[in-house]
Amino acid sequence: MPELLVRRGEVLALRLFDVAYSIDLASAEALYASNAKARSDRSRLTQVAEKAISFGDPPVLFRMGSLDLDIGGFTTTVHVSVRLYDFGVVAITLRIPVLDQPWSGLERLVEAVQTAVGPIASTPVWREVLDRTLAIVGPALVRPTPATLQEDYLIAVAHALSESLSATALQQRVDLAALLSGERRKLAEGEKRELLKQSYSYFDDDLVVLTWDRAFIYDPEGNPDVADVIEVANAQLLEFRYYDESLDDELPRMYDQVEAARRGPFAAPRFARLARSLYTLVAEVTELTEKVDNALQVTEDVYLARIYSSALELFRVPKLVAAVDRKLSIVRDTYTALYEEASSSRAELLELAIVVLIVIEIILGIARL
Repeated sequence: MPELLVRRGEVLALRLFDVAYSIDLASAEALYASNAKARSDRSRLTQVAEKAISFGDPPVLFRMGSLDLDIGGFTTTVHVSVRLYDFGVVAITLRIPVLDQPWSGLERLVEAVQTAVGPIASTPVWREVLDRTLAIVGPALVRPTPATLQEDYLIAVAHALSESLSATALQQRVDLAALLSGERRKLAEGEKRELLKQSYSYFDDDLVVLTWDRAFIYDPEGNPDVADVIEVANAQLLEFRYYDESLDDELPRMYDQVEAARRGPFAAPRFARLARSLYTLVAEVTELTEKVDNALQVTEDVYLARIYSSALELFRVPKLVAAVDRKLSIVRDTYTALYEEASSSRAELLELAIVVLIVIEIILGIARL
């Protein structure tokens, strides 16, 4: 049987950065139009009704042109796009076209892309694109942060094959486990089933397979919505990782501040200041996590909703959300305790002042006798 050809497809390499507390998307659009002399787009899912599934505040998409990269020993033209999310995430996509490649060639290309621009690659391309983007939209960032926290993802897409195959026939014809695992040796059957268990089809001839760091999409219609949904899930993973780590750093500082506030006389004002600081922290984190939670609103499109929910579960986003909520609860309880302690200290001071005034009044009364 002749090897299957990928007539038309692409490999998408994603890298996402947390760059700010939030991004003013309207301002970013205006800055991009002014500096790059190009039009940006507000992202929306193209193949579904707007009421069925939509972005909370649609991210801004910039098309940044193309560049040449060494991928697998060959100079390859890569198309670059950048998407800005209002909760402070910049998502960069490198798009490598695939034309008339044998299936084994697609596997080799995916591995070559992983080697060239993956997490352990030394290429500066990601930082160069990020710096170029921030140089344009920097004034739109609200409270910028160092872009040290990142997420990576790789997506192989096939739009047209040399044969018309159903999703079932395609899985029987090719080894998707090899494509998605990157392993050169054949996986054990149990491991293969585990790797491919997040597989979804809506029509007979489409297929989506999700794994922790890679996905495969077979879509003859060329619909970008699945890749967009996967990107949103990665952006949410990145942002909740950021708040989880930030609260991990904040809790020990909070305990030290509480102990410091208890030392010495007149603790009430210190308790009140610290309580206000903690309240501000809770309000900010709650506001941003709600914004992240509502980044994509799914109501009616059952298929995309299933892929989106599965991606969130696979990336362990619900566990991060629970961890952030648990740590926020600790901060809230501490804020409440400090507020009550400050109120109690004020009441004690007021009672002491009343007692002192009474004693002074008694002494003055005796002195008049």
